[in-house]
Amino acid sequence: MYDHNNVHILAYVGIGLIALLVGKLVAWLNMRLPEGKKFFSKEFFKSNKQGLEKNYICMIVMVILYVALLYKFGIGNNFMQNLDILKFLILMPMLVSSFMIDLKHRILPNRLNLTMFEIGLVFAFLYGMNNLNMAKDMLLGMVVGAGIFGFITVLGGLITGKEAMGLGDVKFMGAVGLYFGVSNIAQIALFAFFIGAICSIAILFVRIVILKSKDEYVAFGPFLVVSAIACIFLPTNTVFLWFMALCGAISNKILKIL
Repeated sequence: MYDHNNVHILAYVGIGLIALLVGKLVAWLNMRLPEGKKFFSKEFFKSNKQGLEKNYICMIVMVILYVALLYKFGIGNNFMQNLDILKFLILMPMLVSSFMIDLKHRILPNRLNLTMFEIGLVFAFLYGMNNLNMAKDMLLGMVVGAGIFGFITVLGGLITGKEAMGLGDVKFMGAVGLYFGVSNIAQIALFAFFIGAICSIAILFVRIVILKSKDEYVAFGPFLVVSAIACIFLPTNTVFLWFMALCGAISNKILKIL
C-alpha cells in the first residue's frame, strides 16, 4: 500500500474519467447479460435515451469506487507493485454488475462468473511469479469460497428439500476467492451472512406484513458483493474482530440474564 498523498491530483481526474466509461459499460452489461445477448455490439455506440438514468447511476457509482481504490492503494513504481489496484479496478465493475443483475433478475450470470474466474487465474499466475505462497493463498480462496457455499447448498437442499442457495452464488464465491485469498474470502462469507440476516428480516417483514406479498425469496448475491467491496477497504481481519466483539457482547447479556 502506498501513501495516497503522493498521488497527483491529475491521477484522480484520470481515474475518474476512466470510471465514467467503465460505468457506461457496466450499464450496458446489465442489459445484455440477463438476456443472453452478446456484450460486444454496435448498439453500444447508439444513443439510448431510455437507459440514460441507469447509465448515470452506474457512472457515478464507478467514479466513487475507482477514486476510493486509488486513494487506498495509490500508485507503485512498477507493474508488480500495482497488481493490487489493477486487480480490484478490473474486479470492481464485475462486482457492481453482479449486484445490480442479481437484485433485479435474481441471477448471477455464468458468463460474468466465468469472466471473473478467468481473470482471477491470470492474477494468481502473476502474483505467483513474485510470491508463490500468495498464489497458493488465492487458489485456496477459490476452493474455500466455492466449498463453503457448495456445502450450504447441498446441506440446505437435504434439510429443506429445496434449493437453499443458488449455484450462481457458489460459482461467484469461487471466482471472487481468487482475488481475496483464503482468509479474506472467509471474512466476506461471514460478513455477508451477518448483513444478509439483518436485511432479509427487514425485507421479508415489509413484503409479507406490510405489502401482503407471498414472495419470500431474497437474492443473496447483493450481500456477497457488498461484503466483498467492504473487505477491499476495511483493514484485514476487521470483520472477524467485529464478529468476536458482537459474540462477546451477546454472551455477556445472556450471562447477566441467567
